[in-house]
Amino acid sequence: MRILLTDPILSRFTGELTRDGGDGHDWEFLAGRPDAEVVARLAGADVLVASRMTGPMAEAGAGLRLVHVTGAGLDRIPLDALAPGTTVCNTFHHGRSIAEHVVMVALMLSRRVLRADRLLRIGKWESVALDPAVPLGGTLAGRTLGLVGFGEIGRQVARAGSALGMRVRAVRRNPGTPLPDDLALTQVDGDDRLPELLADSDVVVLTVPLSPATKGLIGAEELAMMRPDALLVNVARGPLVDENALFEALVEEQLGGAALDVWWSHPKDGGGATGYTRPFHELENVVLTPHHSGHTRETFTGRAREIAGNIARLTAGQPLINVVRGTAAR
Repeated sequence: MRILLTDPILSRFTGELTRDGGDGHDWEFLAGRPDAEVVARLAGADVLVASRMTGPMAEAGAGLRLVHVTGAGLDRIPLDALAPGTTVCNTFHHGRSIAEHVVMVALMLSRRVLRADRLLRIGKWESVALDPAVPLGGTLAGRTLGLVGFGEIGRQVARAGSALGMRVRAVRRNPGTPLPDDLALTQVDGDDRLPELLADSDVVVLTVPLSPATKGLIGAEELAMMRPDALLVNVARGPLVDENALFEALVEEQLGGAALDVWWSHPKDGGGATGYTRPFHELENVVLTPHHSGHTRETFTGRAREIAGNIARLTAGQPLINVVRGTAAR
C-alpha cells in the first residue's frame, strides 16, 4: 500500500510505524511540507496518517481506504468531506501521561511551587520556618477530585487520584456504563449533575471532547459554583472554558488556581504565539503549559505501534480497532 504520513511528532517514530506489519509498504514522510504538496501526493494513496486534514486534502484523497488520526481528537479532520469508503480511526495511549501531569500541576498549585521557585531565584527564601504569615500548602490526600468526562483520560486521572488517597467523583454522558473493575468511584452521575460536582470538588479536571454541546461548558456561572480554594485543571480543549470569565475569577481569587494545558487558539493554526488574549502569564495562581500534558515517549511509541497494527489489519482484511467512521471495530 501507499501510505502518507504528515504528522511531525509521529515522524520521529518511524521505526515503530514500519514494523509489526507496517513495513513492506511505500511510505512517504511529508511532515512540514506545504498543504498543496500533500494534496498533490494524495492521488492514489491508500492510507493517510495525520493529525490534521483540510477539505482539499479530503477531496484529493477520494481513494483513501484509511485515515488514521495520530491522536484522540477529531476536530481537525473534515469527516463529512471524506469519501464514503474511507475508514477513520484514532488512537489514545496518552491517559497515563496526562494523569501524571494532572497530579503534578495540582501539587504545584497546592504547594505554591511557582511562587516559591520565582522568589528563591532572586534570593528570597519564603518559608513558614522564617515567616509565620506564609500560608501552608496542603496534600491531595483526603480531597475531592471531580472529573468532567470519564474516557481514557478521566479513568487514568481517577486511578492516580485514588492512589494518592483522593475521593473521586465524575459526571459523564452515560453514567450507567459499567466501571472498570479496578476503579471504585465515590459517585458517578450524568452531565446534569455538573453543578453539584463543581460545588463539591477541590480539584476539577476537564477531560471531555470539544463539541457544540461542550463549548463554553464552564462559564462565569459555573466558576461561581466552585469553592474559593478549588483548582481547575483543563487538559481537554481551551474553548470548554470561557476565557474572560476564568481570568476574572482568578484575578478576583474566586478560585484557588488553574492549570491550563490547552488554549483558545494554537500557533500552528495562525492563532498567535500564546493561545490566549488575557494576561494569564501575569498571575501566580496559574500553571501554563503548551498543550503537552500527553507528550511523552510512552504516548507516541504506543500510538505508532497501534497505527502500524491497524495498517497490518487493513492489509490482511481484518477488522480495525478504534474505528470512529466506517467499518465497525471488532
